[in-house]
Amino acid sequence: MACHITGIYDVNRNTTLGDDQYDLVRDWAESVSKQGLQGVIFHNNFSVETCEKFTSEYISFFKITYNRQFNPNVFRYFVYNDFLQQHIQFFNHIFVTDITDVTLVTNPFVDPFFIENPNAIFCGDEPKTLNDDWMMAHSANLRKNIVDFSEYEDTFANETLLNCGIIGGKAQIFFDFIQKLCAIHANANNDNQTAFTGDMGAFNYLARTQFNSQLIHGTPVNTVFKSYEQERQDCWFRHK
Repeated sequence: MACHITGIYDVNRNTTLGDDQYDLVRDWAESVSKQGLQGVIFHNNFSVETCEKFTSEYISFFKITYNRQFNPNVFRYFVYNDFLQQHIQFFNHIFVTDITDVTLVTNPFVDPFFIENPNAIFCGDEPKTLNDDWMMAHSANLRKNIVDFSEYEDTFANETLLNCGIIGGKAQIFFDFIQKLCAIHANANNDNQTAFTGDMGAFNYLARTQFNSQLIHGTPVNTVFKSYEQERQDCWFRHK
């Protein structure tokens, strides 16, 4: 599953994505279809014609109403949570990803490594540690609102920085994670007036403080972030 919310200024890209531009999500959709998996695209601005044209046995579109209280990077988790509240019984396993810079390389759900780790939270990562200048600035609002946030930063300062552009696992494990992630954003990130989205900060905080023993990241989940490893076939997802 993935969210594509447009017409809102994107602080990470320093631009506003245009409406009804299917090419932005084409690579994601085609990579999912190629593996014969079910892909769900939540969106706010694709036209009916675009949705009808590109809906297939593998790709479905769901229109959402964007809540401007949260930036798109954060609001997507509320979308997933609401959807799963109604449909969790239909899923055995789930991944949610970024949609404009992530593509599926191989089917994770048939990989013995995925099957042998039923309690895992699989996620992306980056070749840097949590104690990163950008990450410290990114987390300012959460640090202000979560009592033990600074303690968490000290404890896990030298651990790998996790990337929330890829998150997945068995359906019930994943659903539990998303519900807790939404609670953090609802309680501690609903007044964010900083230049940063807070999605990475909340994700790393939750993952490290409540799911640390269940985390699996890096190979075989994802390629090296921003290394554009187009030839690699040994990971499930390619992230830039």
